[in-house]
Amino acid sequence: MTAAVGRRRRPGRVVLRVFLTVMAVGWLFPVAWAFYNSLRDYDFTSTHGYFSFGGFTFDNYVNAWSRGNFGQTFYNSMIITIPSVVITLLLASSAAYVLARYSFRFNLALLALFTAANLLPQQALLVPLFRMFLNVEVPFWFSDSGSLYDTYYAVIAVNIAFQTGFCTFVLSNYMKTIPKEMTEAALVDGAGVFRQFWQVVLPLCRPALAALATLQITWVYNDFFWAVAFMRTGDKFPVTSSLQNLRGQFFTDYNLLSAGSVIVAIPTLVIFFLLQRHLRAGLTLGATKG
Repeated sequence: MTAAVGRRRRPGRVVLRVFLTVMAVGWLFPVAWAFYNSLRDYDFTSTHGYFSFGGFTFDNYVNAWSRGNFGQTFYNSMIITIPSVVITLLLASSAAYVLARYSFRFNLALLALFTAANLLPQQALLVPLFRMFLNVEVPFWFSDSGSLYDTYYAVIAVNIAFQTGFCTFVLSNYMKTIPKEMTEAALVDGAGVFRQFWQVVLPLCRPALAALATLQITWVYNDFFWAVAFMRTGDKFPVTSSLQNLRGQFFTDYNLLSAGSVIVAIPTLVIFFLLQRHLRAGLTLGATKG
């Protein structure tokens, strides 16, 4: 009977594998195509076509790095991404611990309030936020413009505000799967609320934090909308602006643009491969019980 069930399920599994293979190739093909063309000379491809073979060169990466000013824009993205992700995860984990471990009247309402910001389109809040940052006066040692406009702080604050709700929702559900007996044992040993959170619960949330860190780094790092909205100084723009620098007014070298796209994608790929073990664990742990 087991063999018969296996034979009945086998065609379905074959179809599933074929479907997943086709989807994987469909997702990877644009990336592989961009990488392939980034290694080719534009004069060769304009003469022989993009589907030809040959004309390989590394000059596109050298020219893209110099023309796109990647050194400065990578530094700008680091200034924006690292504080945004660290503060977001710190605030979200703290709020999630309270929501997951303590029951009070406004527990669900508070969780809904945290996630409500993710339901609003970013464009709907653009004008109010722009006016707020423009009118908030700060000392000139804090900002060259005398306001929060045209500063890293504005972009960091917006990213934190928009991402904290999602992270709180995910972490609160994850913390609910942690047995309460562990924190109760720590309480018996004399650990206060902060020590329970910092030394017991937070280390157990490492897979979830790694998964969220990977997603948050990708989202904040690839963002260009808020930087354009709240900055006017070109030297402060993130790395995504470098791709715009590679586009000409009347002519665009797509091989050069492909090389720039590969350069931009390298940090996120490195982060993914470094955290992939924790990422897989964070996406699967808590999905089942027992």
